[in-house]
Parts: sequence; C-alpha cells; structure tokens
Amino acid sequence: MTAISRHMTSTVSSRRTALVIGGGIAGPSLAMFLRMAGIRPVIYEGRPRSADETGAFLNLAPNGLAVLDTLGMSEEIVAAGTPTTSIEFLDHRGRRLGRLPETTILIRRGALTRALRQAAGARGIGIEYGKRLAGLRTPGEGGVVARFADGTEARGDLLVGCDGIHSATRRAIMPEARHPEYTGVIDSGGRASAPRDSRADGVMRMIFGLKGFFGYQVVPSGDALWFENFHRESEADRAAIDAIPDPEWRRRLLQLHREDTAPVTDIIRSAADPVGRWPIYDLPSLPAWHRGPVCLIGDAAHATAPHAGQGAALALEDAIVLAHCLRDIPDLQRAFTTFESQRRTRVERLVRAARRTGRRKAAASPLSRRLRDLLLPFFLASGVRSLRNTYAYRVRWGDRVA
Repeated sequence: MTAISRHMTSTVSSRRTALVIGGGIAGPSLAMFLRMAGIRPVIYEGRPRSADETGAFLNLAPNGLAVLDTLGMSEEIVAAGTPTTSIEFLDHRGRRLGRLPETTILIRRGALTRALRQAAGARGIGIEYGKRLAGLRTPGEGGVVARFADGTEARGDLLVGCDGIHSATRRAIMPEARHPEYTGVIDSGGRASAPRDSRADGVMRMIFGLKGFFGYQVVPSGDALWFENFHRESEADRAAIDAIPDPEWRRRLLQLHREDTAPVTDIIRSAADPVGRWPIYDLPSLPAWHRGPVCLIGDAAHATAPHAGQGAALALEDAIVLAHCLRDIPDLQRAFTTFESQRRTRVERLVRAARRTGRRKAAASPLSRRLRDLLLPFFLASGVRSLRNTYAYRVRWGDRVA
C-alpha cells in the first residue's frame, strides 16, 4: 500500500470521476450530489450484497431531512418512517420529569439506506458489491487507484471514504491516526410488541432506569421500536457480545431493569429475535479529513455516539457540502480544505455533546439521581435552544461556495 502524499495537488475538470467507498447513508447521497455537480461517481460497497435488514432504527433530524429535500427524496423518507413529535423523560418509577419538543422522523436504518441506494441507481449511478477496500495508491500522472480484496482495481480523479467508523479508507491514508474510542456504553435495540393500552402518539419515551437507560416509541404497526443503554467501563469485544445467546442477553437486560417501570421489562420480554447489541464508539478529532486526492466524510471522519440523534444527518450534510465545494472550486485540495473548514467546528461540537449526554444517562447513587431529576428541567430548556440551532443548518445548492 502506498501512502497518500500530504501535499499532493490536482486540478480536476468537469469530466472528473469519483470513487465512492461505502454504500450506507453517506455514500449514495454523496454520489447523487456529485452527479448533480457534473462528476461521474461509482459506489463500491464491501459487503457482497445489500444489507438492509442489519442495524436498528434512527431518528432523522430536520437538518438531515432538508438535505434529502434537495435530492427530491424527503416526502418518500417521511412516508417510510414515523414522526417523533416530542421526547418524554421519565424516572425509573414512570414519573414524568420533563418533555422536549423533537420533530424528527423515526425510520429503520435499512429503509433509509435502501431508498438512497435505489434513488442513486435510478439516476444511473453504478454500485459494485463485494468490493472491500484493501489499499490505495497515487500514480505519478495523478488521480488515485483503489485496490480491492478480490484483486480488482478502480481508478478515479478523486476518492471519498464513506465507509464508517472503522473506515479502511482512513487507515489507508492516515495509518498514524488515532483509532475510534469506546465510550463506555453498550447499546441494544430492536422491535417488540407495544405495551398494553399504548398507542402511536408520536412520543418517544426515555426512561432513566436504576441501572440502564431505556427508550421506546410505539409506531402505527402496533410495534414498539426500542433501545437500551447501559454503562460498562471495560471495552467490550463486538464478537464476544454477538456470541452471547439471545435468551441470555435478554435475561441480562431484564436483570438490569428489574426494578424499573413495567413497560421496560414488558418490551424486553416481547422483543423480536434477535436483539441487536453493539458497543458504542466515537472518533477523536483527526488532524485532517483529507490527504492527496482522498477525502473522508460521515463516520469515517467524525463518528458520533447516537445519543445526540445526529449521525445520519451529519453524514447527509457532509455529502451536500463536499459536492458543493467540488462543484465550485476547481482545485481539488482547495475544495477539500474548504469542505473541512466549513464542517469541522460544527461536527466536533456535536460529537462532544453526544458523549456528554451518554455519560448523563446513568446515575451512580440515589443522591445523584435526585440531583439529576431536579436539574433536568434546566437541561431541557438549554436543550431546546441547542436543538433549534442544530436543526436550523441548511445548505442551499443554488448558492456559490464562499
């Protein structure tokens, strides 16, 4: 593998080609914007086929939905999901602590990625499966060559790593970069039968349990989409967690929440198999998001824990901003530098905020729980202001990049 030069510059033309590594949320959305910018993209996905059933669900915030609106896809995504109109916070006995206005779309991750991939295909954008990135090289005549694990290669004027928190693109161009950091939280989630006498009222209920944090929303199908967070200081091995039999994992969750309000344990007992589970990581600040003709976006550049509900929206924002810069700035390095300068402060602030939120989900003692419950209304008032600022972010495709 040849390291990518820190200082390589390239001027690209309107006929330039882009290799997009990753077919999740960031990759297809970026490819569609690149096509709008006059750049020919091809998506390379490491999995042998689409994996629309993997993962759980996410809340797509208004700033992310605005990006999809620019692609003409917002109505389709809203129809595929369920509105969340507010978040209600409860203590472990079920007493209401506060309410936060939160107009988002609750949607299964697979439904979102499938819609993005199909929209990209309808616009003539190719996607190749089974293309796990194995290395990169930069020929002397310019551009970049991607080498895949199956022995094939692809060449483009530029390459964008949209391949997630454990990005092979990032390792290829920045082998010295810090690795993603475990946040001390294990996440579980999935689908279950809705609690008795509940209804699809648009409210996401979040419960501060004695030993874990639990959230759920009832959707029109009669199901409850749910998640659970508990703290574990020592880093958990993903393979070891996956190897735990589903009944045993469910038993552990029930044990954690045995003293909490009834809907929590009812939902865990009725959860559909298998119960998803994964350790939560985020990504410390990288020294740069690009090197030579290669750039990183989304989780590959700045992975955030899910506690802020902004991971998907930030990936979509990155896609439109990078394509915007590449459209309007002929010099590749200047385009990448401008993209990073426009995005870094915002996303790193949200990464830090998500980690702080994760730490607040568990109270170590009865005294700390009482203090948290007393202060929560003040945190919520601050949260409303912060949400408004976060959700207000917009990129107007018709404007020129400053």
